[in-house]
Amino acid sequence: MAVHPVLETVTARIIQRSRPSRGAYLAHLEAARVKGPQRGVLACTNLAHGFAAFPANDKLALKELKKPSVAIVSAYNDMLSAHQPFEGFPAIIKDAVRKVGAVAQFAGGVPAMCDGVTQGQPGMELSLFSRDAIAMAAGIALSHNMFDSAVYLGVCDKIVPGLLIGALHFGHLPAVFVPAGPMTTGLSNKEKAAIRQRYAQGKATRDELLEGESQSYHGAGTCTFYGTANSNQMLMEVMGLHLPGAAFITPGTPLRDALTAAAAQRAAQITEQGEYLPVGRIVDEKCIVNAVVGLLATGGSTNHTLHLVAIAKAAGIVIDWNDFDELSNVVPLLTRIYPNGDADVNHFHAAGGTGFVIRELLDAGLLHDDVTTILGKGLRAHCTEPFLNETNDGVVWKDAVAESGDEKVLRKHTNPFSPDGGMVLVQGNLGRAVMKVSAVKEEHRTVEAPALVFNSQEDFMAAYKAGKLDRDFVAVLRFQGPRANGMPELHALTPALANLQDAGRKVALVTDGRMSGASGKVPAAIHVSPEILAGGPLGLVRDGDIIRVDAFTGTLEALVPTDVWHARSLATADLSPNGVGMGRELFAMFRNSVCEAEKGATTFSLPSPIPTTVGLHEADPVGNTVPGSDEDYSMKKD
Repeated sequence: MAVHPVLETVTARIIQRSRPSRGAYLAHLEAARVKGPQRGVLACTNLAHGFAAFPANDKLALKELKKPSVAIVSAYNDMLSAHQPFEGFPAIIKDAVRKVGAVAQFAGGVPAMCDGVTQGQPGMELSLFSRDAIAMAAGIALSHNMFDSAVYLGVCDKIVPGLLIGALHFGHLPAVFVPAGPMTTGLSNKEKAAIRQRYAQGKATRDELLEGESQSYHGAGTCTFYGTANSNQMLMEVMGLHLPGAAFITPGTPLRDALTAAAAQRAAQITEQGEYLPVGRIVDEKCIVNAVVGLLATGGSTNHTLHLVAIAKAAGIVIDWNDFDELSNVVPLLTRIYPNGDADVNHFHAAGGTGFVIRELLDAGLLHDDVTTILGKGLRAHCTEPFLNETNDGVVWKDAVAESGDEKVLRKHTNPFSPDGGMVLVQGNLGRAVMKVSAVKEEHRTVEAPALVFNSQEDFMAAYKAGKLDRDFVAVLRFQGPRANGMPELHALTPALANLQDAGRKVALVTDGRMSGASGKVPAAIHVSPEILAGGPLGLVRDGDIIRVDAFTGTLEALVPTDVWHARSLATADLSPNGVGMGRELFAMFRNSVCEAEKGATTFSLPSPIPTTVGLHEADPVGNTVPGSDEDYSMKKD
């Protein structure tokens, strides 16, 4: 199937835009590459420290400097339901790699916080920054230079992006990502949302609310709605960093354990001593474009308009919201998973799952097949579903089902739920923002109403509970950007806004904060960039200004006379409480150094060039070959 012309155009633009920084990145990658075991560069004292506590046979293997060593980097903790299953994974991994003549060491743990626990709490102001902290922790785990590849154990919101950013800063090492899988289905997401709305109206007690939440989030595994955590898993599939179909197999099952063992063995097979597939080359411009397409085609989390930008940056690739918007115009919506429908991810997997989606997008010319994945093949090799073998001790893959098992949940590209991806760039004199409209009815996608300005979720909720919001309005919630307070998610607003919309009011939200994959049916222009502390114009809005939010025309405007608008000064607020308590003082350096949302809200920069060294050649004037480029790499492999 020929590649869609828009996919081709966007990819070419990204390649051209990224040429200097991608070239610098690949040069760094090539400079770090070592022939033979990576630990061979260590002095004897270094090496002795590195395996001092290892079992005798594994220690001998490491001494011989012949067999590959696989790092285990884990986000295990037993407070996160999604990560609790990882407790037993290291033993499975170590045993599995021994069977293919390798060794594995637990290289390090990374922090893992739960947005579900911290919603509306001060700790949520650490959430976005935890992504970069996780990347740093992964870097520390790999800094010992003992390892030839790595397996990364992570699932949730900032954790997988953080692990991948860390992995890409060690991009000369192969990387395999290993999920834990979703919890079994509990109370339906639709029933859960209804209880939340009743509670916000004062029609349900706290006990009833807690019981509903407990029935929904009831056991080990990922929350089953299609928020950021499960969007992460979808993207790892589309980027070729999972074994095919691994994302949505529930924990504690024989197939889950068999997939973990197979992933570990694959990590041992793709080292420098075998079929060398470093993650820094797998994650190239086409891989990033595939990830954006996968996100759009499944109605995934808007958080990835930050995270994919940051992941790309770590690999020397530059993308922006124009790329998302242009692709969204041609990528059809193939799934309906809550909050874009009633089904959960278990239902989606049963209907056909990730292999079905990847095949349909490839058949439509909307994914690049000519990429390298951890299988060492094109992406079509991932159009499969895993099953236990006949002896129940290994995995076999079968072609993804030809027809959807439930067309209310999953459809072919020839009969999509929507012809577009449901993610829109809106811009104007208030800045640039993203809107997820896949769950927003068309009649709600345009709102023109007076502004009501708030500086916190708490101020908004106080006004709602006091009955002051029974009107048409656009809530302008500001000072929620990364510099102001770490850009927390604002889920507390969703039930209240949904109730007002259901009551017939025209309402919308405009904010420099985040709403994630659970933003739901209320129109929300989020991630407004730049934020006020970076000079953003959201600080010029006053109560009563008419605000127009229009997903059809891509408009985000304050309808204020130009002379009046420019005569205003940016609003200020006392943000000092944001920096104290619940560990927030430790993150001052993040708030002080973070870049704007559209650039990924990162605390790290694009790769810088390094001097040309022996074995690397300079880029030619038209950029046909850059230091360490893929063309150069293919010649070296041959």
